[in-house]
Amino acid sequence: MPVFTLTRNRALLLAAAALAVVVLGSRFVSQPGAAPPVVAATVGSPLAAPTPSAALVVDVAGAVRRPGLYRLAAGSRVADALHRAGGVTAKADAALVNLAAPLADGEQVVVPARGASAPGAAVGAASGAPVDLNSATAEQLDALPGIGSVTAQKIVDYRLAHGPFRSTDDLDAIPGIGPSRVANLKGLVVP
Repeated sequence: MPVFTLTRNRALLLAAAALAVVVLGSRFVSQPGAAPPVVAATVGSPLAAPTPSAALVVDVAGAVRRPGLYRLAAGSRVADALHRAGGVTAKADAALVNLAAPLADGEQVVVPARGASAPGAAVGAASGAPVDLNSATAEQLDALPGIGSVTAQKIVDYRLAHGPFRSTDDLDAIPGIGPSRVANLKGLVVP
């Protein structure tokens, strides 16, 4: 029976081969519950590199230097989004934007130009009147802080499917609206 002698070179070669098998094998084996890989944005996009799930993506539009989609850390404010977009332009009416408002994933931040109506003016925000959840249009709901066009449409669809809202707490049943968002909307909306 032939004897296999393990020389230093053979040991290094075997260790390198074993390491290669482990590395390549781990690329093909997925762990249960593992998140799918995140695809980076295309070159030239202002979207930052992907980060862990504690990130949110917002659309900054209107009178800003670099409108577009931006990835920000959870807990970011409107001021952070405007900073990432290069700040407001000389035509912006920044007094109509609440810089301290917290951001939500998928939200759109619109900075109006001077002379344009405020985003909330259509829903009576200028007069301080709350928005009626049972009669407001998607456009009126979209003007509320933290509610984008997609969430506004979900509110309208939920109302059509389940009947009128009896309380602002009913908003918690809509995907994308949690308890903190409901708390932020109290006083701004009525059932």
